[in-house]
Amino acid sequence: MIRNTLLGLIVAINAYFIIYFVRDLIKNKQSFKEEPGDTRILPFTSFIIFFLSTFGISDFAIGTVLYPKMNWVSMKKLPGTLNTQCVVPVAVMALSYITAINVGIKTLAVCIVCQVIGAYLGPRFVVKLPERTIKLFVGVGLLVAAFLIFAGQMNWIPSNGTASELYGGKLVLAGFLLFVYGALNNIGIGSYALTMVTVYLLGLNPVAAFPIMMGACTFSVPIGSVQFIKFNEYSRKITLFTSTFGVLGVLVAVFLVKSLNTYMLKWLVIFVLLYSAYTMLGSQLKKMKSVN
Repeated sequence: MIRNTLLGLIVAINAYFIIYFVRDLIKNKQSFKEEPGDTRILPFTSFIIFFLSTFGISDFAIGTVLYPKMNWVSMKKLPGTLNTQCVVPVAVMALSYITAINVGIKTLAVCIVCQVIGAYLGPRFVVKLPERTIKLFVGVGLLVAAFLIFAGQMNWIPSNGTASELYGGKLVLAGFLLFVYGALNNIGIGSYALTMVTVYLLGLNPVAAFPIMMGACTFSVPIGSVQFIKFNEYSRKITLFTSTFGVLGVLVAVFLVKSLNTYMLKWLVIFVLLYSAYTMLGSQLKKMKSVN
């Protein structure tokens, strides 16, 4: 009963996002045509990004590196694009994977509600940030993502918890952290790895990580993304292609490939993230020194 209710709510909130997005797309057809983005390449990049995302390779991290390098989106619109592009694929992941709730309903509810609130409030501040500040935040986010992937590769993150429910101070801490992660999503810092580390360190059973991550993101990201659409701070073209071809990548990963050895790929991702963070933060530090 609870699982069916959860799945029904996922469908409802993501349907709301799709309707809002399609209305904006129809209203801004000319702007869509004029947006950068190679329509010959986008189907392939969208498919690959979310195919890999299904196996734990962050779509936020790949998009942060790829889109500015290809000049498909400005740094100002990058945070909004990273959020809007993943709404539909993440919903498909959630509907494909959530077959059982392996975490207490109170803990799950607190985590989802807190991340939704953070995601709702975040865009109001992000759209006011100057491009330089966004670059600094994104650069730091790349470093954090690289470190968390590296920590996972080195088995530094304990994953032997047995709890299925959080109480008292731990529940309050989890709620606060998920609120922060929801807000950080809007700056372009993905919450998957952060949520997984939080779940592990608070002593929850590792199987609880997926319902919390998927549940929190598939509810919070559409809420934040609607705000970015409202403020016109996202790429319609990238979002449309990832909402179609990205979903195909998820479905192929879930139903055809089943498993993928990502060990060597994750080392490559770490290198790319560090290099991108270096170029992004290095350019900003040089500008700050020249001003001084």
